[in-house]
Amino acid sequence: MNRTCNAIIAAVSVALTIGVASMPAHADGTIDKGILKIGSDLTYPPYNYFADGNKPAGFDVELMAALSKAAGLKAEVLDTRFENLIIGVRGSQFDVIASTLYVKPERAKQIDYIPYMKTGVSIAVTTAGRNAFAKAEDLCGHTVGSIKGAAWLEKLAALNEGVCKGKPIDSREFPTSPETTQALLSGGVDAQLEDSAVLQDTVTKLGGRVKITSKENLYPVVVGFGVRKGNDALAATLRKAMATLQANGSYDALLKKFNVSKPSEAEFKAAVGG
Repeated sequence: MNRTCNAIIAAVSVALTIGVASMPAHADGTIDKGILKIGSDLTYPPYNYFADGNKPAGFDVELMAALSKAAGLKAEVLDTRFENLIIGVRGSQFDVIASTLYVKPERAKQIDYIPYMKTGVSIAVTTAGRNAFAKAEDLCGHTVGSIKGAAWLEKLAALNEGVCKGKPIDSREFPTSPETTQALLSGGVDAQLEDSAVLQDTVTKLGGRVKITSKENLYPVVVGFGVRKGNDALAATLRKAMATLQANGSYDALLKKFNVSKPSEAEFKAAVGG
């Protein structure tokens, strides 16, 4: 998910992990024997959401279910708001984060990543309106909605210091992606920035009331699972399970189903800062 953790959250997470970094775990690195506890913000279709009322669904959920099966574990998804995910895994509230977590250097200082997907960002507007933003620079002077803590917010801030200086983007944050879309529909913002697959899902569900106007994926990013630093056993368990899925073709099939791609090792290294 395209979001950053602020300094306060980072400070609190450090405090919460004091004394738990050496918490005993099972040989596979899990907290509870036979169970893989997964922290995921289930408000983010098509990656993580509730289907049929209360059933976790989406790309991350399907991939984690397959990984758990390959590892001989039972998957248990814990719905957790995005800003609490790193705190939760560092505090051993669950084993792994699987919530479209963009790979960023500051996050890599707090958790260990296992990369599994590459995606990007698109711009959406209402179909009834006259706006049509092809690229981020076109947003200068307009009001833009994003999910709270989105990773691309720093990109918008950079634009305001550069090409948008004197005519800045009015960047507004909302707790969830659906709330951001509602602000777009109600006229509270002129455009919505969001993960490309998420926006495409929104366009489909709303029957064309909103449309994507950007011509290409903006700010391409690598996405990874997050595990508590030092939990090498769990990282090894997940990597071994991923290798199994790659060998039997189910991983590639899932990437194709959700129209995302596999990141290269070089892309991952660049994402974590070298």
